[in-house]
Amino acid sequence: MTQNPAAVQKKITVLNQHNEKLVGVLHDTGSMEIVVLCHGFRSSKDFNTMVNLAVALEKEGISAFRFDFPGNGESEGSFQYGNYRREADDLHSVVEYFNGANRKVTAVLGHSKGGDVVLLYASKYHDVHTIINLSGRYDLEKGIAERLGEDFLEIIKKDGYLAVKNRVGDVDYRVTEESLMDRLNTNMHDACLQIDKGCRVLTVHGSADEVIPVEDAVEFDKIIPNHKLRIIEAANHSYTSHQAELPPVILPFIKEGLKQN
Repeated sequence: MTQNPAAVQKKITVLNQHNEKLVGVLHDTGSMEIVVLCHGFRSSKDFNTMVNLAVALEKEGISAFRFDFPGNGESEGSFQYGNYRREADDLHSVVEYFNGANRKVTAVLGHSKGGDVVLLYASKYHDVHTIINLSGRYDLEKGIAERLGEDFLEIIKKDGYLAVKNRVGDVDYRVTEESLMDRLNTNMHDACLQIDKGCRVLTVHGSADEVIPVEDAVEFDKIIPNHKLRIIEAANHSYTSHQAELPPVILPFIKEGLKQN
């Protein structure tokens, strides 16, 4: 891994299995190895954690690709509340794109919902052996009422969907019964048991996460075979005041994986 100060950022479009264009930014250092970064719920490739980690990797001479899932950021497709497994398939389209371009995706990292997506990816595809789950949710039945209201199920059953409004009262997105069931039927416990023992998984979580409790990280630690757990003291869900603490935890884990490859 030679230091490459002349890294270039370029926009790349990848087609997923549904012929939708996924738009991403490649931080290209010229390294054969690439780390793919996956954003969370209602977020994008431009979320500061994705950008900061891509730049940190770039400084180490490692190429990074951060992209938007369908219906988010610049990518095509419609936003869906669920789509966990479908996003794992989108990630696979990205991995195959780079493998086809004679590069190699050696690690995938996801934040929040993206953390679940990279774990689901590892449980299904078995072709990337370094996985970083940043603040993912262990029990997907939890956290719904906080976002949608206690009576979410009755409203969806009655109207067929639930409209989630922003502070101004405009509709931000709709939750359909199908997309809600997609989330409820995604069992992270069962998925994690399908992850190969040779696959290295790092879970990072903030001790003061206000969206997904730190206990979820501990549950992942109990069941994933080849697992490391790192708790960032006092960090919230977005690591607002703790951005600088992420690269020293994450980069050594990625570099260790490169040595093993």
